Amino acid sequence: MAAAVLSSCLALPTKLKNISFNSTCSASSSSSSHCPTFRSLSFSSALSHDVFNEGCLSMSRVRRPIGHLIVCEAASNKKADSAEKRARQAEKRRIYNKARKSEIGTRMKKVLEALDDLRKKPDAQAEEVLPIEKLIAEAYSVIDKAVKVGTLHRNTGARRKSRLARRKKAVEIHHGWYTPAPAGATAS
Repeated sequence: MAAAVLSSCLALPTKLKNISFNSTCSASSSSSSHCPTFRSLSFSSALSHDVFNEGCLSMSRVRRPIGHLIVCEAASNKKADSAEKRARQAEKRRIYNKARKSEIGTRMKKVLEALDDLRKKPDAQAEEVLPIEKLIAEAYSVIDKAVKVGTLHRNTGARRKSRLARRKKAVEIHHGWYTPAPAGATAS
């Protein structure tokens, strides 16, 4: 019986006032609690078919002193206002963080490409590192800002800055502009 009621509820036209169901129980079993009598279901005039499509339809039997009722409720799956706001905020932050991370990647790529070009150059001069140092300083600035606002974890920022510094030092060692101290010697 509930399946018939459910299929009737799902096939509702767009706006209804009243719908009634008749029970098919015999007179001998009408006093039994297994055979409820259905009188009517009422809906508000503002109910639309979209409510059934977007939401969920729940049905339950309610026992009353006089008889049984089947309550047919339609609830939409709409998020709460606070959840919608959180979703909007998360999307805004995602786009903001994505742009910032992209900028970090671009700046690091420019520095690494410039260092690779300088390393491949056989007759490079020590002064050619100065424009690259400026690029490194700009990359450091962008990384530090990303760490400050929480886009990057501080360890990630430190690792990326270290990667740039190590690559620069490797180029300087390769051309002989920098000589590392021996491992056993300490600065005194």
